[in-house]
Amino acid sequence: MGPARVDATVVEGFTAPGFEAVGDEFARNFAERGELGAACAVHHRGRLVVDLWGGIRDPTRQAPWERDTLVHVFSTTKGVAALTIATAVSRGLFAYDDRVAAHWPEFAQHGKQDITLRTLLAFQAGLCAVDQPVDAALLADPDRFAAVLARQKPAWRPGDHHGYHLNTADWYASELIRRTDPKRRTLGRFFAEEVAAPLGLELYIGTPAAVPEDRFAVIQQFPLTQLALHLDTMPWGFVLSLAVPGSLARRTMFNLRLKTPAEMGLPPYRALELPGANGIGQVRGLAGLYGEFATGASTLGIDPQVLADLSRPATPPRRGRRDKVLKRPMVYSLGLSKPFSGFPFSPSPRAFGAAGTGGSNAFADPDAELGFAYAPNRLGLHQFNDPRERALREATYRCLAAATREPHAAGPAPPEGPGGAAR
Repeated sequence: MGPARVDATVVEGFTAPGFEAVGDEFARNFAERGELGAACAVHHRGRLVVDLWGGIRDPTRQAPWERDTLVHVFSTTKGVAALTIATAVSRGLFAYDDRVAAHWPEFAQHGKQDITLRTLLAFQAGLCAVDQPVDAALLADPDRFAAVLARQKPAWRPGDHHGYHLNTADWYASELIRRTDPKRRTLGRFFAEEVAAPLGLELYIGTPAAVPEDRFAVIQQFPLTQLALHLDTMPWGFVLSLAVPGSLARRTMFNLRLKTPAEMGLPPYRALELPGANGIGQVRGLAGLYGEFATGASTLGIDPQVLADLSRPATPPRRGRRDKVLKRPMVYSLGLSKPFSGFPFSPSPRAFGAAGTGGSNAFADPDAELGFAYAPNRLGLHQFNDPRERALREATYRCLAAATREPHAAGPAPPEGPGGAAR
C-alpha cells in the first residue's frame, strides 16, 4: 500500500498481500471516525505485515505524522513493563511467586509481608494509590520514592479484590528490579538495555532529552468534564466516583498532581519513569515487542515457563472480578489484561496485552503468532473498544481468517527485526 489521500489526510506505509483490509479501515478512521493522527502495525509469524501511519502529528503547525513519529501510549505502557518484568524473571532476578519483601524487607510494613509479585501484578495487592502526593521531584529520587512506596497501607486485604493499579504496580516492580539487578537498573533502564536494544525498538520508559521535540505527536486531550457526557462508553460508577473527594478511584487516578493525563508525556515527566503510564515510542516497535512474545521470544531468550505463565488464564480474586477502582468486571494477570466479555480484544484466551487512555492498544496472540499495536494522538472517550482501534483489530483477524480459509502465497514482507520498518 503506497501513500493514499483521504480527504486532506495522507496515509502512508504498507500492507502485505492479504492484509489490505487493515489499510482500508485505517483510511476509514480518518474519513469516518474522526481520526487526527495515528499509526498501526501488525507482526504475523515474525514478519511485519502492516505498517501504517498518517494524519496530523501537530495540529497547531499542521505537521504531518511521519514514519518515525513518537507517540505517548498512556497505560498501553503497562504491557511494555509487564514484558520487561517477564524478561527479568527469565534472567533469574526473581520469580513471580516470590514474596516482594524477600527482596525488599521494608516493603513488609502494614501487613504486606506475604504479598507476592504475582499478587501485585494481578492488581490484587490493594496498593492502587499512594497516600503521599507524588510529583516529579519525588519520582526523580528512587531511594526516597521507594521509602514512600514501602510505607503504603493496602486498601483491602491482599487477594480479596482487584483494582486498577494505574501507576503503582509497576513502580513497585521497578524497585524490585533495582534491588535484584546487579547493575541496580530501574525498570525503564532494564527495558532499554535488555529488551529494546536487542529487538531494535524505539520505545522509551523515560524518554531521553536528546530526542528532538518535532518527533513527538501532540496529544489532543479531552476535558475531564466530558466523561460525564459519555456514560454510554465509560462506566458510570467510575465516572461518579472520580468526582468524590477521597474515593479510591480518585486517589488512584489522580496520584500524580497533573492537570491532564497528557502531562505524563511532557517535560518534566517525559524523562522520568512511569512504567504504567508514560511509554513513548514508535507504534511498529510495540507490535514488534508483542510479535516477539507471540512467537516464542527466542531473540530475548525468554524461559518457556514464563511464556506459558503469560498465556494461561488469570486467577480471579477471592471475592470476584469487579474492579474496586474501575467499577466493572476486569481480568488481569502478570501486569497484563486478558480477553474477556467486556474487552474481547482477541478470540484466543491465551492472548495478553494492555490498552491505554484514549484508544491505544497492543497485544500478543500466541495462537495466531500475532503482535498488534495502534495508537492515536486524538484521545477518544471509550474505556475500551475505541471504534478506531476495534475496526483495525477486527480487520486483522478477518484477514487471518480469510488466509486460513483460502491459503495463498503472500508476497514477501520486508525482512527485518521486530521493531523495524519497511526497507
